[in-house]
Amino acid sequence: MVRDESGFSGGLESLAFGALVFVFGTLIILNAWAVVDARFATAAAAREAVRAVVEAEVGLSEDELAARAEHAAVQALDAHGYVAEPTLDLGSLAQTRCATVAVTVGLEVRATFVPGFAEALAYPVRSRHAEIVDPFRPGLAEGDGVVDCGF
Repeated sequence: MVRDESGFSGGLESLAFGALVFVFGTLIILNAWAVVDARFATAAAAREAVRAVVEAEVGLSEDELAARAEHAAVQALDAHGYVAEPTLDLGSLAQTRCATVAVTVGLEVRATFVPGFAEALAYPVRSRHAEIVDPFRPGLAEGDGVVDCGF
């Protein structure tokens, strides 16, 4: 018994459509992972910048503390494979007892795109880390004269 192909309605176009969905789905996942990876990197950079300030020796000026924080943030980003210059919001870098030191690190993540299909997008990724200066550390200024961090 010989069968003809008169009822054959599709096949090749569904393979092409499936490949297209696979390619664009992979690009979406790749872009989402790039943003997640940048979030990990900026969180590490903010944490290291704060630690560089909080653990610095006593008596440094705010400019020296800012330089240390920026250097620590750039090194942390470099360790994660990012060579882009981050945006840093250093806030107050006072080395007084119970002072809160907070740093925000930001990066622009460029999306992977198909040339001719859409223009490249950039996603801003920011992370913030804050830490309190140790109230029992020797050599620090008293601030307002009272050592009371609330704990």
